[in-house]
Order: sequence, then C-alpha cells, then structure tokens
Amino acid sequence: MAGAVHGGAETFFEDLTAAFARRGLAQLAVTRPAPARLSYLRGLGVEVQSLPFGGVFDLYTPLRLGSIARTWKPDVILGWMNRACRAMPGGEFARIGRLGGYYSLKYYRRCDDLICNTRDIRDYVVREGWPSARAHYVPNFCPLLPDAPLARTSFDTPPDVPILLILARLEEVKGIDTAIRALAHIPDAVLWIAGEGRLLPGLQKLAADVGVAQRVRFLGWRTDRGALLKTADVCLIPSRHEPFGNVVVNAWVHGIALVAARSEGPSALIAHGEDGLLTPVDDAAALGDAVKQVIADRNLRARLIAGGCAKAAHDYSESAVVGGYLEVFTAAVERRM
Repeated sequence: MAGAVHGGAETFFEDLTAAFARRGLAQLAVTRPAPARLSYLRGLGVEVQSLPFGGVFDLYTPLRLGSIARTWKPDVILGWMNRACRAMPGGEFARIGRLGGYYSLKYYRRCDDLICNTRDIRDYVVREGWPSARAHYVPNFCPLLPDAPLARTSFDTPPDVPILLILARLEEVKGIDTAIRALAHIPDAVLWIAGEGRLLPGLQKLAADVGVAQRVRFLGWRTDRGALLKTADVCLIPSRHEPFGNVVVNAWVHGIALVAARSEGPSALIAHGEDGLLTPVDDAAALGDAVKQVIADRNLRARLIAGGCAKAAHDYSESAVVGGYLEVFTAAVERRM
C-alpha cells in the first residue's frame, strides 16, 4: 500500500488487514514508512516491511517487492490503488488490484483481477475495457470501535448545544467550505472538523468571514474516530466528489444521524429519509436546513440511526466484506492452478 500517512483509504487498509488477521490469514504488509501504521500492523501480529513507493524513477521498490515475493511465496498479492499496483511483481501468485476511485487502468496492467469498492467503479473499469468476469464489487466495512464517547464539553464546546462532525481531509473535493457556510443557517450548533490538509488557513478565514469562527473547531488528524462519532449529534459529509464514502458506514455503525451531499458514493449508499438525508452538492442552505430538521425532529433522527445501523449490519459487515475478498482471492488462485 503506497498511500499517504493519513486518509480514509489508508484507514480502511488498516481495518481490512486487522480483519484478515482475525480470520487467521498469514499476511505480509508492505507500505510506505508511516511509523504509526507500521506499529499498528505489527501489533496485530502482521509481518511488515516499508518501501518508498516513489515515482516512475524509483527502481528500488519494484525490485525489492520482487525479492520479497520470491522469499515469502504468497498465494495472493493485493495492490492498494495506483502506485502499489504499478510496482506489483510478477510470479506464480494471483495479483489483485483494489480500486477506490475512477483511476486510469494503465496502473493495473500487472493485475489479474480488480476489486472495486462501489458498483459504479466496477462498471467504469468494465467500460474502460477490463474483462467483466475479473472485475468484482466488494464494498468497505467499518468496525465498531471501542472508544468511549468524549465529554460534550471537549474542545471548548458548550455542554448543551448540538455537535456536528466532519471526518475528512481538508481538501477542495470534501466540500468543507459548504459546511462552514451551512453553519450560518444552524443557530447554536458547533462544528467539529477532524482532519488535516492544505486548506486549513483558507477554511479558518472563511469561518471568520461567514461569522461562525466561534462555533468551528479544527481538531487536526484524530485517531479516535469512534469517540468522535459516539459524541456528536449529526455527521456531515458535504463532499463534492466521494467515490465510496467510508464515513457513511462509520456513521451507521456508530449510531449517529447522517446528512450528506449527493456525491457519487453517498448517493449510492444512502436511502434518503430512511438511513440519512441527502442534499444537493454545494448547497449550503439546503445542507443547513437538513441538519436543522434532524436536530429538531427526534423521531426522524431515531429513524435514520436505526435504518443506518440495520443497513451496515446487513450489507457492510466485516464478515460479508472479508468473505467477498476471500471469494475473489480463491477464484483467482484456482485459475492459476
């Protein structure tokens, strides 16, 4: 896995590795040298090595991956998105690429099969020429995390106000500016934003310009997402572009009402009015109105939470998702026999 230090795809890589460990699979994980990730994976009992996964001129990474594969002799190599799949070694094992976005298939030429975390991404890779029989839809899951809720007064928050939560990188596609503008339509509520990124100064300025700076808390990157989800009242996903949306399943599993923009992933996952509310992308007023509706109507909030929990348990459980991965692995290995 050649991802960043922090991010939703990187977090799910860790969650899936942990789930494979619970199933008793022997694994060797190869990632960029992110100390916290390496420590976490080793704590699971997983053998871990780190490589740079540099650009096209990084010759060391693919050579070293080939050496590791010849020594370890895996049944399957799972490449986590573009850069890792481009460096995937050849050998007598099944090679699976995992996509969480609409990426160019040029990075996946070394793969035998592709796992796509939405049906629409699977349809995309087939349209781009990938064989249908070797393109598989397997969604993400989110474990129920053991974190205890935080005190509602955390982060200088008054004890009796609604808490809104965003878990996202501070990037343009995440639409956090829309949520900050929406806060102007939601009296008294406080917005917690857990994430880091290059847009922090601009978002801080926007909060001041809109007049809500006193009600926005920039928390930075957090490792206690379970605690945050169990503490807040409404989870917001204002993304302009979101191929899957791990936070949707995170919110459902942890029992928090959900309001999201109609980007690709959330609109495919959420049944409006049953397990979340959907609003138009980039519509701050509509987002604010939906949040006010959830805050004011306890019956609606309870219905959304119950619907989300039921859908997560039925369609996005750890057991179902890990089973889907293992089915793909098994079929790919058998084809090579």
